[in-house]
Amino acid sequence: MRLPNKYRFVDILNVKLEMRQLIAICGLDCEECDAYKATKNNDQALCEKTAKLWSELNNAPILPEHINCEGCRMNGTKTVFCSSLCEIRKCAIAKGLETCAECTQKEFCTKVGTVWKHNPQARKNLES
Repeated sequence: MRLPNKYRFVDILNVKLEMRQLIAICGLDCEECDAYKATKNNDQALCEKTAKLWSELNNAPILPEHINCEGCRMNGTKTVFCSSLCEIRKCAIAKGLETCAECTQKEFCTKVGTVWKHNPQARKNLES
């Protein structure tokens, strides 16, 4: 059975909205994050690999069960860093902003500036 055009258009809009929400507050693409990929694909091997790498990078005990995230701006589970420790996320929420693109201080912000310096695509993601 074929859906009427108006329903297919709404479905397309919903998919585009969800894709847009998978751009984090700072502009990083959650779909590129190994924690997101492991969660969406229920990939235990990727959870273990990511936990090991993140433990080494952060000199902190990160376990595979900590690698569980549905996206920074999505409802649902987030990594401990994304939910509780990310200063960028905390700042935007405190200011009532959806993303850093809405912030009048973004040009001078050292928090998001560091992300954008190392990942220029993150800034472009917020501009599109």
